[in-house]
Amino acid sequence: MVKALAALLCVAALPAGAVECRLALLLALDISASVDQREDELQRKGLARALLAPAVQDAFLADPEGPVWLSAYEWSGPNNNETLLEWFQITNAEDLSLAAGAIATSERSRDDLPTSLGYALGAAATRFHHGPACERRTLDVSGDGRNNEGFPPESAYRAFDFGKIAVNALAIAGGEAGLTEYYRDHLISGPGAFVIVADGFRDYEAAMTRKLLRELQGPLMGMADR
Repeated sequence: MVKALAALLCVAALPAGAVECRLALLLALDISASVDQREDELQRKGLARALLAPAVQDAFLADPEGPVWLSAYEWSGPNNNETLLEWFQITNAEDLSLAAGAIATSERSRDDLPTSLGYALGAAATRFHHGPACERRTLDVSGDGRNNEGFPPESAYRAFDFGKIAVNALAIAGGEAGLTEYYRDHLISGPGAFVIVADGFRDYEAAMTRKLLRELQGPLMGMADR
């Protein structure tokens, strides 16, 4: 079943260089060593359920300005950025259900690597380069820790072309002190960028739901955190 779903997504998710779409949304999940098995499951299943929340589905599908393209990957140490969902065009509820199912049934690639935010950003830049040319492009990074190996986010922004890409963050509280401020000062970037805080992994689904709604609505005046 999982292999069949993956094959279907690969066929349906061919990137488009010149399509009319309002948003390319790229989701990045933290699988570094600070995230245990239970927390990883809360993250994957929570993201899948957030994508299927009625308000989120409405936000994906109700806008007449074009579809959303969605992709997801997991990140941890240097060069460990595995794809969970190739670029996939969301045009109806069935598309969204397929995308959520692929993420919910995905399996973690590693559980023993550090937190390399700079490399995660570099991987995102490459994915956007090969993805659809939408009106807006947004990277949605979830994490529970600061960069502790490899180059920092600031170096990634100097090395890779993020253009008008908005980089937002979901800070999962409960581990490192000052994580929200760190993400606000060092990670988020671009038009309307913001940080949403989850009160631990059990709050991840609710926080992600709020975050997706805000990202699908687009940048609003006076709402940027930086």
